[in-house]
Amino acid sequence: MTVVLILGSGPNVVTCRNWPRAPFDRIVAINNAWAVRPDWDDLIHPDDFPAERMPVDLRPDQRIVRAKDYVPVQNTYGGFVYAGGTMAFTAAYWALGALRPKVIAMLGCDMVYAPSGSTHFYGQGAPDPLRVDVSLRSLEAKSARLLALAARQGCAMVNLSSDASRLVFPRATPETAAGAQPLALDAAAIDAALKQEATLDYIVPSGKYWKEEDRFDVDEIDALDALWLRLAPDP
Repeated sequence: MTVVLILGSGPNVVTCRNWPRAPFDRIVAINNAWAVRPDWDDLIHPDDFPAERMPVDLRPDQRIVRAKDYVPVQNTYGGFVYAGGTMAFTAAYWALGALRPKVIAMLGCDMVYAPSGSTHFYGQGAPDPLRVDVSLRSLEAKSARLLALAARQGCAMVNLSSDASRLVFPRATPETAAGAQPLALDAAAIDAALKQEATLDYIVPSGKYWKEEDRFDVDEIDALDALWLRLAPDP
């Protein structure tokens, strides 16, 4: 069973530079995070990621995951409007579907941005999850949804950060991550939220949900988010 480490671009991601590869079977880097350590396996990025920021001289076992790869997987988990249109959530859902892991451990994905100073490990960056976007009404709700659907699949979600976070996952360390177990969550509450998603039918097969934003009711999305937030563990 696979233990996946997902690396975002938050300032604390550099703490993993000297971590031993074990217990992680696979390392997934988001956008610029491939530069944090050289032993990553998968680099996932949107199609508009600048070419000049791409790595060169990839090893034969390293691969690039683009929209054509992750959009179909994301759609099997309900699509971007429900799952959250930011790469941290996209990377996690892609890993769930493509890698079928037992644990997904995330670092540098807290989505909390300092008002001044470095916002990313490489300096100043755009706080993408804070943009006004119909899919990002509540980052905590999207996080709770991911936690619940991963648990239903037998996968534990953990956060390796010790900083403030918008993720509601249990905290872990590199030493404890591999032993993490999926939380026992209220199955009826999960079913109720998924039923409401099916009723709304806010699915965009292309993944380009922003082109159909006028058909999404934000009040309905907020009500749906409230259902998912009921599943968030106590801090």
